[in-house]
Amino acid sequence: MRRVRALIDGRWYSALPLDDPLVTTLRDRPSRYRQWITPDGSPGPAGQAARRAEPGRYHLYVSYACPWAHRTILYRKLKGLEGVVSMSVLHPRMAGEHSWRFADTPDSTPDHLHGCRYLHEVYRRGDPTATTIVTVPLLWDRATQTIVNRESGDILRILEDAFDAWGDPAVRFRPRQHGEAIERMNAFVLGRVCTAVYRTGFASSQAAYDREVDRLFAALDELEWRLARQPYLLGDAITEPDWHLFCTLVRFDAAYHGALRCSRRRLLDYPALSAYTRRLYAYPGVADTVDFEAIRRHYYDDHAEIDPTIVAAPPDIDFRDGAVDRSWSPSGLEAPVLLDR
Repeated sequence: MRRVRALIDGRWYSALPLDDPLVTTLRDRPSRYRQWITPDGSPGPAGQAARRAEPGRYHLYVSYACPWAHRTILYRKLKGLEGVVSMSVLHPRMAGEHSWRFADTPDSTPDHLHGCRYLHEVYRRGDPTATTIVTVPLLWDRATQTIVNRESGDILRILEDAFDAWGDPAVRFRPRQHGEAIERMNAFVLGRVCTAVYRTGFASSQAAYDREVDRLFAALDELEWRLARQPYLLGDAITEPDWHLFCTLVRFDAAYHGALRCSRRRLLDYPALSAYTRRLYAYPGVADTVDFEAIRRHYYDDHAEIDPTIVAAPPDIDFRDGAVDRSWSPSGLEAPVLLDR
């Protein structure tokens, strides 16, 4: 039976059945961790409460295995903030009773701030009555001993904008003139690819899996068509949605293709998407943020969310004598219209 691990009113539950009323409470509770950081402490977007940016005040909790946390590691690196925002790294294996844990290993660290053994203990220190899924990334305020934010998209924009006095102000992936196009592309990439690999891998039935795997690869087909004609998602320059997509694509063949049964095609079967991923990987500093061993160890762990009875989609190839080769090719592919829907 699939189960949920979570904090409910500050108490850790390691195996809640999906039909438990506490899980409903968890789903209905909005996130409390959406505060902002600005250069001077003035309100953030839409008037969100904000704190002042200061070197040494903030700490990131991350894992190299997780694509959402990877985005924040990446921006911290590209903005030159390693000496400004400190970081603790969770172990890639999280299948045990306590989920995310700290360890002094090549791909993880101890909890540098509190000496906690488990991430749920950090959440409880910042919010003794927390009701939440416990996950990374998590941005912590040393000055107030509280959680600032745990939404990766928010943290990216905080790191890009708030710490220019100490980081590299020239690093910008969200130019104002492309604001609407960036939001539109973010919605497509995040909804149709980045979260879709999990809807596929964690599908609750064969019918749900079959539907999600079709939608995922239709989206990848569209992106292949687009990137066969330009180097990046919005043209000649790297923008925010490129980093969202990169952190998923760099995991695709190493983990999602097998462990999450995104099995119809590999990234390597997409020439333009493969070349695009290599271009981003070659961007200065990016390779330092990618840990393939942590990725493999994480996704091939024992995940209770994966239903072993679901049968993976077959690859698009037919080896029978006389059969037409159905392996995917962009040649002759008509322009997709998914982004316009």
